Amino acid sequence: METVNRKLIRPTFNEFKEPAAPRKVAQKKPVPPDQTNAENFYYVKQMQTKTPMVFVLRDGEVLKGVIEWYDKTCLKVNREEGPNLLLYKPNIKYMYKDEQAG
Repeated sequence: METVNRKLIRPTFNEFKEPAAPRKVAQKKPVPPDQTNAENFYYVKQMQTKTPMVFVLRDGEVLKGVIEWYDKTCLKVNREEGPNLLLYKPNIKYMYKDEQAG
């Protein structure tokens, strides 16, 4: 008997691989901005229309007036029933439009 040198033929792994599809990179949601300017927009709108406002302070006191100007820490409120006031924002519990005025 003759010995035949048989070479094992194996297909390479790359022949079975499908063409590489481009990877989809998961896009991260953008980080929301630190400041939306919504507060500033609200103050400017109320100042321009001279909207009567009600301010409820942390101690429960209720003040009524119109916002004349504002800055980072306070609001200047013009009042009819008393002197004009400078209200520090941290002292304001909440505020709303005075529906009874007008």
